[in-house]
Amino acid sequence: MKSIKTSILGMSAALALLASCGTKEEKPALTLSGLNPANFETTVDGTKPVKLYTLKNHNGMEVCVTNFGGRIVSIMVPDKNGTMTDVVLGFDSIADYQNIPSDFGASIGRYANRINKGQMKIEGTLIQLPTNNFGHCLHGGPTGWQYQVYEANQTNDSTIVLTMKSPDGDNNFPGNVTANVTYSLTADNAIDIKYDATTDKTTVINMTNHSYFNLSGDPSKPATDHILYVASDSITPVDDTYMTNGTMMAVKNTPFDFNTPKPIAPSVADFSNEQVKFGNGFDHNWVLTTKGDITKPAASLTCPTTGISLTVYTNEPGIQVYTGNFLDGKVKGKKGIAYPQRASVCLETQHYPDSPNKPQWPSVVLKPGETYQSHCIFKFGVEK
Repeated sequence: MKSIKTSILGMSAALALLASCGTKEEKPALTLSGLNPANFETTVDGTKPVKLYTLKNHNGMEVCVTNFGGRIVSIMVPDKNGTMTDVVLGFDSIADYQNIPSDFGASIGRYANRINKGQMKIEGTLIQLPTNNFGHCLHGGPTGWQYQVYEANQTNDSTIVLTMKSPDGDNNFPGNVTANVTYSLTADNAIDIKYDATTDKTTVINMTNHSYFNLSGDPSKPATDHILYVASDSITPVDDTYMTNGTMMAVKNTPFDFNTPKPIAPSVADFSNEQVKFGNGFDHNWVLTTKGDITKPAASLTCPTTGISLTVYTNEPGIQVYTGNFLDGKVKGKKGIAYPQRASVCLETQHYPDSPNKPQWPSVVLKPGETYQSHCIFKFGVEK
């Protein structure tokens, strides 16, 4: 009898163990970059779900995106030794993106860059936008699209479409606008980004991606050793409030000439140049000589230590090169790393700043019946 009783007890214990295994929730697998998708799952404004989406290609490259702000959170690419390396700044959780003001990886809209004093005229009507940067409207205002939730549709392992339905009066911009951002991770290790938008009232649109690149994989150190190339003969100079004045300045014989690739330092710290001083480094729009040809490199960035390279292609007329001048070591990003000044380089393809007030520059006006389209490719490679 004792053996039968022992056997029954043993079977009961086994069944209990199986039952507990069946009810135990499995933890989501970490991404290649070490992100926990559970840390990105929440609901904003009570109805808008936010998640982390992962894109992959057959080369093992991985791109993580959250639909909060349409942000690229991580980009894993191989270095010259084949080691997978995260090359963008960002946060480990959606809470940090919500609570710490930043543009890390964001899909910027409605209007990337600055509009002078937040004022513009559309069809003769003066519109006052909110001001949030030295008296100007920057990146669509204080609640621009980088702080809003895009609808997400991941169509396959390597493509996601993010949709923003922006109501008339969003940050005082006119028109109900529907905008799409399509991220595609290609077989040749490129992030292909296509933007499109329509409106029911005349408005302005200028979208970009605001990824902060550090190709060393070590954002605790400045990225000023990176080698930069920009296909440009001029910049649109700024005043001490970072606002363009409508002119163009030749880059020849200045710290802004990167037609021949060279390290960002020491040019970025050459405060004997008034424009570098005004920008506290580089925070300027370069006028591209590629003339909208998506097949021609508009800019490139290479890290000498990892060998990782980034080439930017675009149909846009300009590119904003921003060297993380406002980073100060106070913000801690992924893995608790504090980001010091110039820990990254942003390469933001765009129409020129304050174009709504500069009729001599390419137009950013979008009218009903028209479709805004912009195209940017971030192609990664290795130089050994």
